[in-house]
Amino acid sequence: MKTFIANFKKYQFLLAELTKKDVKLKYRNSVLGFVWTLLEPLLTMIVLTIVFGTLLNRKTPHFAVYILTGRLLYTYFSTGTKQALKSIRRNAGMIRKVYVPKYMYPLAASLSSYITFVLSLVVLVVVAAVQGIRPTVYLVGAVVPLATIFLMVTAIGFLLATLDVFFRDLEYIWNVATMLIMYMSAIFYEPDALLKSDYGFLIRYNPLYSVIANFRNAVVYGRPLEGFYVWYPIVVSLVVLVAGLVFFYRKQDTFVLYL
Repeated sequence: MKTFIANFKKYQFLLAELTKKDVKLKYRNSVLGFVWTLLEPLLTMIVLTIVFGTLLNRKTPHFAVYILTGRLLYTYFSTGTKQALKSIRRNAGMIRKVYVPKYMYPLAASLSSYITFVLSLVVLVVVAAVQGIRPTVYLVGAVVPLATIFLMVTAIGFLLATLDVFFRDLEYIWNVATMLIMYMSAIFYEPDALLKSDYGFLIRYNPLYSVIANFRNAVVYGRPLEGFYVWYPIVVSLVVLVAGLVFFYRKQDTFVLYL
């Protein structure tokens, strides 16, 4: 552990540079650039609110904020894991030429996506204020799901980054998987009826739904976090993180042979 900490301190500047590079590259060729970080979730929220709120006559209070909270967290989950998945292959040139701790690449991918996600929360603050949602003491609890989602994305990122080196079709499979996860995360519908059905376990035991549900408790409903939705995604993420790190470290020396 001491060796790992010393090694991390030695290369922490590189982590910062890789993170900055990923943030800058995201909107490099767009006209509006970073403004899309704010516009994209706002425009998506408007479309989904019109489709699922107005056209389908949903009566959920603060439906726009309900959608936005789920959409922001899911977008980070999807973007962060996909960036981490491609992080080793995307930096193949550097890996072949110089020694850099390889865990820096998936970690930087997760971190850069998280920075973009946190900045996009400005949109949530504005929309919540417009809809008349007043902050309560339980808003402090939002820190827990926000920290958990970063742990979750980082954990899955290490596992995906390792597998992608040896199995290139994983990128396409994960695109389909994230779409399925989206539908099981109750982003644009209320899950109460489904949770009571025979297929309710697909939502209840989806760690991402747990994070979204507790984030909504803190932000939208102004109530305390649910215990199961706190510890369950954390435990799952830690298990995946340990498995991902072990798998990553066992295979990292052979990466160069497949890049």
